[in-house]
Parts: sequence; structure tokens; C-alpha cells
Amino acid sequence: MMSSTSTLAVTHLVPLAKELDENKVTPGVLGFIVFALIGGAVWLLMKSMNKHMKKVDFEEGPEPAKASAGTAASTAPADRPKGESPA
Repeated sequence: MMSSTSTLAVTHLVPLAKELDENKVTPGVLGFIVFALIGGAVWLLMKSMNKHMKKVDFEEGPEPAKASAGTAASTAPADRPKGESPA
């Protein structure tokens, strides 16, 4: 009995599927609106990022090895907090 039920369902669905033209499936207006909104959001984010990046004033500091060697030698015992041992 199960095969006749599935056959009946297939015979009713096949004509409905054939009514759709496979060559005319498009994203439509909703797809265009979503794509345009995403594009606009990306443009606004890039504009904001460029504005923030222009404010950055990066100045490279000394290398950590040279900086730690220079500060360790010049640190006096009186400058260290209590309980901290010299490195």
C-alpha cells in the first residue's frame, strides 16, 4: 500500500515542478536590495576605517632586548618596590 501512496504524491508534484522554467530563476528585487545594503555597509565601514587609520601616529620604539638591558643596568636598588629582587 505504501508504493501507491508515494506514486500518487510523485504524480501530483511532477507537473508542479515542470511549471517552473529552469532558465528564468533569478534572485529578484529582494536579492538586489540585500546585495546593495551589504555593499553600502562595506563602503561605510571602509570609509570609517580610513578615517581612523589617518589618525594613527605610529612611532617605532627601541627593540625590547636593547631597552631591557639599558633599563636593568640603570635601575638603582632604591627605585625598586619592596620585596622585588633584582633581575
